[in-house]
Amino acid sequence: MNKSLGEFYTGRPTAEIAADLLGHELIYETPAGRISGWIVEAEAYLGEQDTAAHAFNGRYTAANAALYDAPGTIYIYILRGYYMLDIATQAEGTPQGILIRGIEPHQGLNLMQQNRDKPIPDVTNGPGKLTAAIGLQSKDLNRTLLGANNLTITADATRQPKQVLATSRVGVSDGSWQDRPLRYIVAGNPFVSASRKRDWDREQHGWQPDKTQK
Repeated sequence: MNKSLGEFYTGRPTAEIAADLLGHELIYETPAGRISGWIVEAEAYLGEQDTAAHAFNGRYTAANAALYDAPGTIYIYILRGYYMLDIATQAEGTPQGILIRGIEPHQGLNLMQQNRDKPIPDVTNGPGKLTAAIGLQSKDLNRTLLGANNLTITADATRQPKQVLATSRVGVSDGSWQDRPLRYIVAGNPFVSASRKRDWDREQHGWQPDKTQK
């Protein structure tokens, strides 16, 4: 992981990092070609204190060890048969992370739809959907750093949201943290999971205009 990418995940609260990830580009280099998409939904988990986190009460297992690694470490786990992509965010030994929940396709949409034969936006509007679409269907990259192999997230945002909303997390129904506003979304983007069609910005998808993007 290069210095600028490492700095993005260092020395800031996890919730702040999650909000700032919106508009950064997730890039996966595959044998068939590059697949990428702008992050539109990210969910923060705050470690030992967080009743919904895998490391709640200091839980440490072989399965969640990536959360205890250096910031920028990839944490891949399986939930209900789907692969989930999480990024560790704090200093080694502090098990906090961010679940990438939705991306808007940029490069390789045809490859995504070969991997996941669904209409837009159902291709990548959820954490298990996006990993299936990009072809991330193993734990091979678990406990590796972003950028060290064929998966990375840009250090800088390449799109700018018009508005970032903080909402309660999806699928969290137990414990005192279930309603904490730790899920961050690009308001109006159709690729946000469980979003309502009447809330979609059908022209700009919730981004500030940028004539350089195609």
